[in-house]
Amino acid sequence: IGAWNGAPGFFGAKVATAIAVGCTVVYKPSEKSPIGLLQLGDLVREAGYPPGVINILSGGGKTGAMLASHMDINKISFTGSLFTGKKIQEAAAQSNLKRVVLELGGKSPSLIFDDADMENALQHHSQNFLFNSGQACVAASRVFVHENIASTFIEQLKAQFEQISQAIGSPLDPKTVFGPLADTVQYDRVMSFLEIGKQEAELITGGQRHGFSKNGFYVEPTIFLNPKDDARIYREEIFGPVLAIRTFRTEEEAVKLANDTMFGLSACIYTASTSRALRIAKQIDAGNVNINSSQTFHIGAPFGGYKQSGLGREGGRQGLMHFVEAKTISIK
Repeated sequence: IGAWNGAPGFFGAKVATAIAVGCTVVYKPSEKSPIGLLQLGDLVREAGYPPGVINILSGGGKTGAMLASHMDINKISFTGSLFTGKKIQEAAAQSNLKRVVLELGGKSPSLIFDDADMENALQHHSQNFLFNSGQACVAASRVFVHENIASTFIEQLKAQFEQISQAIGSPLDPKTVFGPLADTVQYDRVMSFLEIGKQEAELITGGQRHGFSKNGFYVEPTIFLNPKDDARIYREEIFGPVLAIRTFRTEEEAVKLANDTMFGLSACIYTASTSRALRIAKQIDAGNVNINSSQTFHIGAPFGGYKQSGLGREGGRQGLMHFVEAKTISIK
């Protein structure tokens, strides 16, 4: 069961792994983005796969619940929200105890030290973060900047956010850099968080609907500074173009701030010191740590989260092993 924010990629990663080890697959795309995946079915047929090997089934939550509770399905691989992931795990346990791999939400931290390459850090927290309008589970939406460079970094990041906001446009236009949110549900959710955030932190830029279209789901790229410890914009996954920034003084403080979350999907570390980066990476409670980069994926490497960001792994040998059963045969 795949998410809507990267539908073809999720299809490829999940289906390729399953058929590589000899499984047949029923794939349900998100009800928010079914059309492209249904068209992939024609390519599957054209590629020569026999009927029944790769099946694409569209539908909403009821369809997903049916798959999760089906007695003839032995494994579910799900990418999506924490709420739905828990429902799937519950249904799997109450049916045939099918195995479950869950890639769920994130509130990923990014640590920027005072020896970091400023231009590189700015690019990853502006252009890369705003890719897909911030609708990415691995997006580093909690940014911790060393106090020595905080004012400079924030000033330049604000300028880049506002520049990107000027390039907002239709997703059908090849020149568009920044597009709308997925639908009215996502738009209403993000706008609600923006109003809450204005009471919880200092608004640096953005914070409102973008004027590009009266009917589209366009939101200005937004930065909040110094959110409260219990602020919802600091604790909860927003899934939109919204950053929360805080400062730190010491390495120990940075690690403590980074790990102060119920999620553990991804993290980023920006520093010129490789030894420092590796030292901190070992201390970060996240399944994927990027050093001087962000949102890095490789099909040969395992991907998944700690804590409430999920169970199991996709990709690499670990991902393959979730689709097979071990068997011991003894001969005397």
